[in-house]
Amino acid sequence: MRRHAPDVAWVARDNLHLTLKFLGAVEGDRLGAVTTALAGAVTARPAFQLALSGLGAFPSAVRPRVLWAGIGEGAGAAADVAARIDAALDPLGFPRETRPFSAHVTLGRVRAPRAGRGLAEALAAGAPAGRQPVGHVSLMRSELSPRGARYTELAALPLAPGG
Repeated sequence: MRRHAPDVAWVARDNLHLTLKFLGAVEGDRLGAVTTALAGAVTARPAFQLALSGLGAFPSAVRPRVLWAGIGEGAGAAADVAARIDAALDPLGFPRETRPFSAHVTLGRVRAPRAGRGLAEALAAGAPAGRQPVGHVSLMRSELSPRGARYTELAALPLAPGG
């Protein structure tokens, strides 16, 4: 796909992830309460598998800004974890999501979006394959720089065995 999308800033392999809830800036003195709430939300939820399924773009494949890989198997389990997290963080002042959860992995961001069929055709033709066991949820810090985002894991909260 890279030859069809020279104007895409691709996400580094080590930075690929599934966002369950974006918190924005969180003050350091609130991290303990956030971590405790997250642990309470996910520790009873069984571990599960995710499988990539299809490619797409936001807002559309014809005029993309974000390129993504969809989630097939495990999308329901991921949505359940996201809903549990949403409910657990609401009392801490993190508003509930108003949009439906869309399980996807961001692959790249288009630097200069413009209408065109080449990228849309490449998205329709290719589909990534891969499976990933999900045994924990990570609380991550994201720091943006001119070279892209840098992620730091602040806490790893295990899911229940099984699933």
